[in-house]
Amino acid sequence: MDSSDQIENRTFDEIEPGESASIEKRLTLDDIKLFAIMSGDINPAHLDDDFAKSTRFQEVVAHGMWGGALISTVLGTELPGPGTIYLGQTLRFLKPVRLGDVLRVSVRVRAKDEQRKRIVFDCRCTNQNGDTVIEGEAEVQAPTEKIRRTRTVLPQIRMAERARLHEMLAAAEHPEPVDMAVVHPVDEVSILGAAESARQGLIRPVLVGPEMKIRAAAEAAGIDIAEFELVDVPHSHAAAAEAVAMTRSGRVGALMKGALHTEELLHEVVKRDTGLRTERCLSHVMAFDVPTYPRPLFITDAAINIYPTLANKMDIVQNAIDLAHALGNANPNVAILSAVETVNPKIASTLEAAALCKMAERGQIRGGTIDGPLAFDNAVSEAAAAAKGIVSPVAGRADILVAPDLESANMLMKQLTYLADATGAGLVVGARVPIVLTSRADDAITRMASCALALLVAEYKKREHG
Repeated sequence: MDSSDQIENRTFDEIEPGESASIEKRLTLDDIKLFAIMSGDINPAHLDDDFAKSTRFQEVVAHGMWGGALISTVLGTELPGPGTIYLGQTLRFLKPVRLGDVLRVSVRVRAKDEQRKRIVFDCRCTNQNGDTVIEGEAEVQAPTEKIRRTRTVLPQIRMAERARLHEMLAAAEHPEPVDMAVVHPVDEVSILGAAESARQGLIRPVLVGPEMKIRAAAEAAGIDIAEFELVDVPHSHAAAAEAVAMTRSGRVGALMKGALHTEELLHEVVKRDTGLRTERCLSHVMAFDVPTYPRPLFITDAAINIYPTLANKMDIVQNAIDLAHALGNANPNVAILSAVETVNPKIASTLEAAALCKMAERGQIRGGTIDGPLAFDNAVSEAAAAAKGIVSPVAGRADILVAPDLESANMLMKQLTYLADATGAGLVVGARVPIVLTSRADDAITRMASCALALLVAEYKKREHG
């Protein structure tokens, strides 16, 4: 067994005055949050960016005892090591430990008590600049017998930080905000979502609906809408019609559903002469942040096309590819899902998957690498694909999952949400402008990420089509 797999102590008799040991550790946001979870210390100075900016340090800093815990790590694993009993510790916190700081944590033997087998250590933590941030002393009962054990392998902890949603927000920082008609925002959730997205510079909201109800919702939510344009119409149906008309005239560049049924909004969107239809069918794409998956995962279509035809699926695939392009993925991997990975005449979705792949070969679908049929495990797991002998550039590395129908897509989305702690931002694409379909269950970051998607798609359309 490699020596690095072993942990070994230094006994009391082996240790000499002046002997020292140290470790180095970089502070990450995960360290701060894990320490808060373990200790219950949720002081906003450590966890709240906005609050931290008002403190003397101007930014989030580590809990003081995080550094103290690292001193314990040196004593328990390096010097003396296994068998050490912690008896006492004094610490002075001289400077803050900031995100990204690299601490060198050192202990040095100051004195030995031969009779009681105790050792006093000077302790010091310095940052990458050589500044002392923590100092003190520790007293321990040193081990008297040699101990050598296999190192315990700790489980990997993955923090569900919605990193992919934050990446979407970051990608949308540079374009100018998109003018967005918020349709019938007469409840607190709709107003909050629009206001927060506006505060983040993603949208310039135009609130379309009954003025009195909108103002009442804003007052209930504690939101000042004085800076927002408000278009007064009598009811939700009129709000949908007016918002679509504003879009056709170029007054706004995107839509967001407020407190009305999806069907009511889409009824106006799909009208042939006065709606927002293009040559493609509309489809819904959910951009998921799955903590256990290394990239954004797009799932389509879980909201609009119940049993799509092959022609519908060609549009659904192309819509999803275009959305991936808008987010900077120039050649997304598209997995056409079915129950199995082989073509079976008895399973219609496998035949359609094979046809879609041939369409891509002939240039009827462009901009992505497409393969199918693929079962879900083969689409997202390289190990599962290898076990079944599947050789494919898409298998195990899918960016887009195309479900056979709305039922399967909807179940897949909800399984990821409730069993895999996934979060997602959704968008209707294939119309003249992007359409944000919100849910009452959506929180602020999900709504903002959906608006960020809409902004990125609107900018992409400008670049590609003028």
